Order: sequence, then C-alpha cells, then structure tokens
Amino acid sequence: MAALSEVLPDDVPTTTADALALFDSLAAVDPQFMIGTWHGAELPTGHPLDGLLAASGWWGKRFRDNETVDPLLFPTADGAGLFALNPAPAFAGLGLFTRFPMLKKQNFTAAVATLRPALQARGPKARLRTTRYRGVDTATMIYDQLPINDVFRLVDDTPGSEVVLGAMDLRGYDAPYFFVLLRDGSRS
Repeated sequence: MAALSEVLPDDVPTTTADALALFDSLAAVDPQFMIGTWHGAELPTGHPLDGLLAASGWWGKRFRDNETVDPLLFPTADGAGLFALNPAPAFAGLGLFTRFPMLKKQNFTAAVATLRPALQARGPKARLRTTRYRGVDTATMIYDQLPINDVFRLVDDTPGSEVVLGAMDLRGYDAPYFFVLLRDGSRS
C-alpha cells in the first residue's frame, strides 16, 4: 500500500482529535462505492488497538455486495492469494493485547497463516449499510457477530486511486480506531 502521506490530504493525523477533524471534513460514502477489494493500513492515533492489525499481517477488506463482506483479509502463506479470517475468534483476544501492549510489537503473520484452517471464515461475516455517525449518513460495515461498526468517509474517488478513511466504532472504547483503505483493482 502507498504511504499514508501519499493517500491522505495534508498532514497525516497522529492524534484522535486530528483524525476526527479529518474524518468530519470528508464526504459521505455511498455503500455501492465500497464494492470491491481494498488494501488497508492502520492510522496510528494513540488508540489502544494501534499496531494490532499490522502485527497480525492484516491485508484489507472485500465487499462482494451489501450482504457479503469479508472484513478481515489476510495473505495466504505463499503470498499469492488472500483468505478471509473469521473476526469473532480474531477479536476474542483484544483484552490480552490491550493489557499487554508489548504483544503488538510481535509479528503474528506466521501464526495467522498456521491457524488458517481454524480461523478461516466460512461465509460472509459482515454487511454493508448506510448509518448515521457523527451526524452524517455514510457507508458502514456492520460485523455480524461483534459490536463493531466500520464507518467510511471519502478521501479520493479518482478512478484507480480510490481511498476511504475508516473509523472503527467498538463498544467499550471511548474513541474510534482509524484505518485507511485503498482500492485494489487487481483483486476485485
């Protein structure tokens, strides 16, 4: 994925307040715009989950249609393909990572690949809807089994370089966790 400084306007936010200001300044996203495969990157803001997705080897998300969403894509062991991870067991260990932040500095990519048979999703694990978040109706990915909504705002809709900013709204956290998605036309 391109560097965050290449896909985000102006300065890359480094605090929750700056990320929220950027998020609030961006236009809403129509759910149909999200259909396709997106490569993701974390936007560190000091959130307790910062570093977790990078340590896991997370690659991105796939929106097949409004009812069929793969919220967590990971590269296959050979790097030639992608597989969808079931988010319920993946997020079960969140408390461990927030209590022991040094774990986020480890690389769990090999472990995720090894555990693929047990962790791989069997069918879609999220849906795509329009919800109101921070006063704006916009595309939102709603996890099927978890109290999490990923809300999207438009950074760039130029064909071939589409970018959205995501705010993961998780029950139990005061602030959203931020990430960026860049459309990957080669894997749609």
